[in-house]
Amino acid sequence: MLEILQIPVLQDNYIYLIHEPNGWATAAIDPALAEPVLRALDEKGWTLTHILNTHHHGDHVGGNIELKSKTGCAIVAMARDKERIPGIDVEVSEGDIIGLGHAEAKVLDVPGHTSGHIAFWFAGESALFLGDTLFGLGCGRLFEGHAEEMWASLEKIRALPPSTRIYCAHEYTQANGRFALEIEPENQALQERMVRVTNLRQQGLPTIPSLLGDELATNPFLRPHSPEIRRRLGLEDVTDWRVFAEIRHRKDSFRG
Repeated sequence: MLEILQIPVLQDNYIYLIHEPNGWATAAIDPALAEPVLRALDEKGWTLTHILNTHHHGDHVGGNIELKSKTGCAIVAMARDKERIPGIDVEVSEGDIIGLGHAEAKVLDVPGHTSGHIAFWFAGESALFLGDTLFGLGCGRLFEGHAEEMWASLEKIRALPPSTRIYCAHEYTQANGRFALEIEPENQALQERMVRVTNLRQQGLPTIPSLLGDELATNPFLRPHSPEIRRRLGLEDVTDWRVFAEIRHRKDSFRG
């Protein structure tokens, strides 16, 4: 039902335009800049009806005001973060449903990267737009949350169908993969995925979207239960979130 257009901007950001043709609805997800969105709308002949913001960082909301001024679109974001979302019109919370034409997105509350971070789950399209909560082979830094909170957010994502397409907001997969290989070097699925990732990047192609099933098999931030990871970290008898915390700590200082 949805047509999804991926727009690379800045150094490594992705803005997504999602269009539901039957209801003539179009949303921009995390528009860092207005001009690339306006240009794409003009090329496609679409009218912007919504902006869906996952969190308040400037490289996710920078285009809000100009886009709203020029299109009259409605800006949707987390209610408890309304003071930091430019131009917010619709305040949402966990479990709310956002209609986009005939498509629907469920709001998931996924704090950790920021305190008011949310994701938009289009179950009918098997598509999850989650900003900076999860990346290809990585996850967001804990700028405003703590490890146990972020792990709870990631567990919500882990519970979705493995066929879910993961639309994150940055092209970090190749760099994240180098760290993942340090944490779980004997993971054959990870080794094979990194070959594919390298080939895509050499061709200038995106590694996103990824499949949740692939992330579950290869992303160390979703794999604190892995015996190999636990052995390498010396954390064989602790809870998953504490293993996750150590993985995140090591990634923060990784320079590979």
